[in-house]
Amino acid sequence: MAPNDDNVEVDLEDAVTEELESDDIDVPGDDLDKIELDEGFGDGDLNPSAEDDGDDKAAEEAAEALEELEAEELELLEDEAAETLLVDEAAELRAIRRAELTLDADAEEIRGDEFVCSSCFLVKRISQLADKRKLICKDCAG
Repeated sequence: MAPNDDNVEVDLEDAVTEELESDDIDVPGDDLDKIELDEGFGDGDLNPSAEDDGDDKAAEEAAEALEELEAEELELLEDEAAETLLVDEAAELRAIRRAELTLDADAEEIRGDEFVCSSCFLVKRISQLADKRKLICKDCAG
């Protein structure tokens, strides 16, 4: 809106009506009945089978588009199945890791003639003890 037009108010409906009244439109009256057709008009190559070919092509294109959409949908379903498999594999790996950790807890108790080396953490017989105070085996001490 221009700065000078701030005070001008025009009703849109009035403006359209005035515009239509001011246009001089020549509408032919009864002249439509007197129109002569060019020679050969209507003698064209209108072949009903050509129209059928157009319909067949449109149907083929629609079928191809539908097949493409179905193929894309199948790919998405396969991708989802692969992702589910990966999730299942991850859960299985976690279960294996947990089982490995529990293996450490299931160790047998140390008998009276054994000790755990403080260096290599192996359970050894007392005969392998090199230092009673440090609890180190002969292999680690030597």
